[in-house]
Amino acid sequence: MTPSELSITAPGSSNASDAVDAAEGIPDSQETWRDGLRGGWRSLRRHAGTLMGLAALVLLFSLLSPAFLTGGNLRNVLLQVSIIAIVAFGMTYVLLLGEIDLSVGSVVALAGSVAGLMLGQGLAPALVLPAVLLCGLLLGALNGSLSALLHLPSFIVTVATMGIFRGLAYIVSGGMPAPVDNEAFLWIGNGEWLGMPVPIWILAALLAANHFVLARTVFGRKIYLAGGNAEAATYAGIRVGRLKIAIFMLSGLMAAVGGLLLTSRLYSAQPNAAMGWELDAIAAAVLGGTRLAGGHGSVAGTLIGALMIGVINNGMNLMSVPYFYQLIVKGSVILVAVCIDVHSRRRR
Repeated sequence: MTPSELSITAPGSSNASDAVDAAEGIPDSQETWRDGLRGGWRSLRRHAGTLMGLAALVLLFSLLSPAFLTGGNLRNVLLQVSIIAIVAFGMTYVLLLGEIDLSVGSVVALAGSVAGLMLGQGLAPALVLPAVLLCGLLLGALNGSLSALLHLPSFIVTVATMGIFRGLAYIVSGGMPAPVDNEAFLWIGNGEWLGMPVPIWILAALLAANHFVLARTVFGRKIYLAGGNAEAATYAGIRVGRLKIAIFMLSGLMAAVGGLLLTSRLYSAQPNAAMGWELDAIAAAVLGGTRLAGGHGSVAGTLIGALMIGVINNGMNLMSVPYFYQLIVKGSVILVAVCIDVHSRRRR
């Protein structure tokens, strides 16, 4: 089999040769501002179904609860969604490569525990923040290295490290929540800037940065190429093993950011924080159109998926729906979304 015989799809590429050129860093001389507008319109159409689903949920809960469609509540929904959406951005990278990371919730807890420990020792946030982000990168590198170098399934690797990282979080924190009273650090999760909560600004900045990486860089195109067809990626000269380590590092980095924000918002580092967040992160990405098999998805879609989950949670809380019924509803929504995605792919 040759590269020309393989079917590949990469962002901004219409066929295999375009994808290979993108992966090799060959610039597209035909790209103009009109191409950018057309790309934006295609992106909007690609997420039209998800946006319609989100709009339908907003309309439904607006009719069922008069307290839902208010400025304060909608801002609260976005604030609640911001942290899990950031974690889901990292999960999107992993899923695009056809892998999975079940350790992100534990990374959030461990990153938060490390931050609490360092702040408790009197270290300044200017030292704590880069140290915790480095911790997230190293944890992600461990996941990626075990999977890529030992040729182990990422599912098995991250199930194991999920328990290891959670255990380390309990060890670091002594098994107890660690109060945080550093005002500068607490501002990150609870402060406002220009009338908007800081976590929402961080969410917007990371959305823009990750979208640029995936849609406008050679690294991003390599991820789509390798996720869509690993054999074609090898023909294109992409070192898939190194790429896998890099995307797990990004997942760990996003989880560490989530850990910092969550610790700040809770005013404490809690080793049992973010239980089950790995499933919420996967659900947000899948609802946003990311395929579990890899090769298709975007962080913009992931944000929409996270908003759908946030709207469902908030709307049912306003209606005083018991938690166990909420689990059933969320699971059903995710199942329907996956069924629709699989059916549409078969039709294409």
